[in-house]
Amino acid sequence: MNSEALFTLALGLNSPWEVHKVELVAQPGEQKELHIEIGFQKGSKFADESGTPCGVHDTLTRKWRHLNFFEHTCYIHCDVPRIQTAAGKVVQITVPWARPGSGFTLLFEAFAMFLVEREMPVKRAAETLKVYPQRIWNVFDYWVSLAREKDDPSTITKLGIDETSSKKGHNYVTIGVDMDSKRVIHAVEGKGKAAVASIQERLIDKNVKPEQIIQASMDLSPAFISGVTECFPKAKITFDRFHVVKLLNEAMNKLRILEQKEHALLKGQKYTFLKNPKNLTEKQKLKLDESINLYPALGNAYRLKVLFNDLWGMPNKDVAHEFMINWCAEVRLYKIGPFIEFTQTLIAHWYGILNFFESRLTNGLLEGINHKIQLAKRRARGYRNTNNYINMIYFLCGKLKFDYPHKFT
Repeated sequence: MNSEALFTLALGLNSPWEVHKVELVAQPGEQKELHIEIGFQKGSKFADESGTPCGVHDTLTRKWRHLNFFEHTCYIHCDVPRIQTAAGKVVQITVPWARPGSGFTLLFEAFAMFLVEREMPVKRAAETLKVYPQRIWNVFDYWVSLAREKDDPSTITKLGIDETSSKKGHNYVTIGVDMDSKRVIHAVEGKGKAAVASIQERLIDKNVKPEQIIQASMDLSPAFISGVTECFPKAKITFDRFHVVKLLNEAMNKLRILEQKEHALLKGQKYTFLKNPKNLTEKQKLKLDESINLYPALGNAYRLKVLFNDLWGMPNKDVAHEFMINWCAEVRLYKIGPFIEFTQTLIAHWYGILNFFESRLTNGLLEGINHKIQLAKRRARGYRNTNNYINMIYFLCGKLKFDYPHKFT
């Protein structure tokens, strides 16, 4: 078997395609390149769009980067046929080893995607493959976009909404998550009402009616609330319990700062009051006991903070409703300023908080997705191009199906 026949077999080429020439070319220095020339059998015909076999009109010379042959950079060359279709148009055929418009073979693209899938930053993958990073991004964006076109979010009924930063500063991307399938179904630059509208448009494009969304989980952002109310009118909003607790902790710390102005011993005790009591060291427990005994306002506030956490264990909405009424009454009784502000927030978001006891939705899933996204961002040292960042979110968290080739067909 000669080298041409061997490479025809190795590349998985089928009739009428065959390898005509294989050449190892020396480059400046000690580098060598492998050049493979592919041709087609004389008299071959190629099908047009209608499936009609058509003769070759002429050819155009094309070149593609292929997977390395051992340590040698490899290129494939071909005089690609153009045919005259049954409709009388002259068109270039699509070769089986590369997609139209790409300077890479399909197998090269599949390997590039494999490197990214193994958590290699695109810039590093480009260095490994010895190409410019933007060329790998072009490949990456193509396959993600193709998978997005085929994606089917038709079963979604519970929508989670959160925001994540694309780089330092205030550059945000809003993500919409299917809470049941635990995957990102849409990501869009910006945050707020317009971002929610973009999620709605994506679902409508995929034949998902807005009325199909019956539950929505989010933080207490007024813009998100307004967006969901308008775009998904049937959705019952659940405000994320962790954001509610975060606001309570901020109220607790605000009170500690006020008390600290008169009592210097409270300096540096921020986390003594904010940590879960189970996670305090013995020294911190002693400090906590001392502080709540010495400073009545802090003692009452801390007791109320700990008591509030019992809310999330309530068996149903009615019991939780009574608990919140009584808890707010105690806050007013003790006249704790920062806690009174917190109760005003509770009242403004009352039903969305109580809806937790029916939906049991939290943004814990979204926080996990966000953590995964941020890890990728740190590996890449940030994303200057927001579109690349969004496609990376789909790639990592969209559970998309990719049809990478394994051989020439």
